[in-house]
Amino acid sequence: MDAVLTAMAEDHIGPGDHGQNLIQIARERLGCDYCLALRSPVMALRFALGALDLPEGAGVLISALSPRYYGQVIEELGLKPLYCDTAPGTPCLSAATVSAAMSRTDAAPVTPRCIVADHTLGFVPGMAAIAGLGLPVIEDCSRSFGTVLEPPGLGGFGVFGILGLEERDLLTAGGGALLFAMNRRAASVLRSIGVLPEYALPDLNAAMAVIQVKESARNLEKRRNIAAAYIQSALRTRHKRFVQEEAEYNNYAFPLILETGMKDVLAYARKKDIVVENAFENSLAGEAGFESYRELCPEAWSLSLRTALFPLYPRLTAAGIERVARLILTLP
Repeated sequence: MDAVLTAMAEDHIGPGDHGQNLIQIARERLGCDYCLALRSPVMALRFALGALDLPEGAGVLISALSPRYYGQVIEELGLKPLYCDTAPGTPCLSAATVSAAMSRTDAAPVTPRCIVADHTLGFVPGMAAIAGLGLPVIEDCSRSFGTVLEPPGLGGFGVFGILGLEERDLLTAGGGALLFAMNRRAASVLRSIGVLPEYALPDLNAAMAVIQVKESARNLEKRRNIAAAYIQSALRTRHKRFVQEEAEYNNYAFPLILETGMKDVLAYARKKDIVVENAFENSLAGEAGFESYRELCPEAWSLSLRTALFPLYPRLTAAGIERVARLILTLP
């Protein structure tokens, strides 16, 4: 609140010094060569795909559990989304599922030219193997910041990275995104892009984002402690958890793969006055009309119907944590 009020008192709430400060902090924390602060992840994805200079009709490989806007941006640029299934036990695509999507008959008329790897629900896919497929990779790290990797929160194998600052992202500024280059060649491409003021992140949002980054270590510790309480309850149920194999999970969320119907769990949570959500309601797989890909992406389709998110955020009180842990323990 103080950061936002200070930005307002300076009488300069558009793009300015706070945005430049955020970029400098991000470059130090993310270990990137260059960074742009933009008004939304949608813009960041458009800029990243545009910077790759893909030919019209080229295929862009994405997880079926990616945010819906991926598909819209890709199609608006005249490109073709190619949906990949998720690896068993995780909500993320993998080198194997990407390879499978590349060899599918429905993808045959389209030449795959790049991969957008979403770190779904904060889980990081095996980026080394994905990068080894030989296609340029855009990493969406919006929900994996703080995962124990080097550089922090990033797989480090992408050409470009996106760190969203939206309401549902791990670091939120009320809106916006950072687009960063992970090597010198990509950095030179980003430097050549002329970003209009209407595209740049306003100082109000940048001021919030700077505080979020500075407070991230403390908030991650709070998330870890909350998750520990939830895990103890979850272990005594029949519902399953995702596995983060290559790094310590940042506890962006607490998802459970339900062994009972989603409607029953949501109704039970409502009776307890606790908000539980379908994790992938706003994903591509959760979109109306995705049923035609059900056989091509069976893991993602199943997860879109059975994955529930339970409240987990740093300001959750001790009483609130206890209520959610008891809810998990007594799930139908």
